Amino acid sequence: MGAPEHIAALLDLVLPAACAGCDAAGVGWCPGCAAALTDGPTRVRPRTDPGVPCWALAPYAGPARRAVLAVKERGRRDLTEPLGLAMASGLARLRTPGRPLVLVPAPSRGGSARRRGGDPVLRTAAAAAGWLPDCRMVPMLRVWWGVRDSVGLTPGERQHNLRGRISVRYGPLARRGGAGNAEVVVVDDVLTTGATVRESVRALGLAGVETSAVLVTCSA
Repeated sequence: MGAPEHIAALLDLVLPAACAGCDAAGVGWCPGCAAALTDGPTRVRPRTDPGVPCWALAPYAGPARRAVLAVKERGRRDLTEPLGLAMASGLARLRTPGRPLVLVPAPSRGGSARRRGGDPVLRTAAAAAGWLPDCRMVPMLRVWWGVRDSVGLTPGERQHNLRGRISVRYGPLARRGGAGNAEVVVVDDVLTTGATVRESVRALGLAGVETSAVLVTCSA
């Protein structure tokens, strides 16, 4: 992210010019647009089945889509907490009472994260974990070098692009050989073909970590 983008992101954080969902003046995320993320989560079935239930807070349309794009392309960090709260509300409906919850963000390419001033999926997952009791976020997945940006790729190209190229960092869950009694949920911003979450679930399984579900902000 260059200097102009850093300045724009800082201005959006300190003094949001308009709602990311509807352009209403003077508020970063208005109650009406926030309501677009409160009806879910809804069960979705991506083209590439990750082998676990997949859920989305909203379709990839309207205010939800505009908010995700604002976070990814405009550096709107002021949306981290409201999107994290929406994710936490969805997780609260899905989780099994009495069990700890572990959120594993789907990984981003290093170059993409650097251009965006950090990983927005990781930030949203951390915010969601902060709203929930007995929940933590563990960023244990990584994408290997050589993975292309998925924009513009066909479903088949997306699968080939990621196949075998997501792996688990050596960390607490991997060292213990799993998550014990905890429910592990892979979280992401947008679910399109399902290639990323399928490879994420596969990599966790190879490390002995059983995934319970996938939850995304939007499903395309």
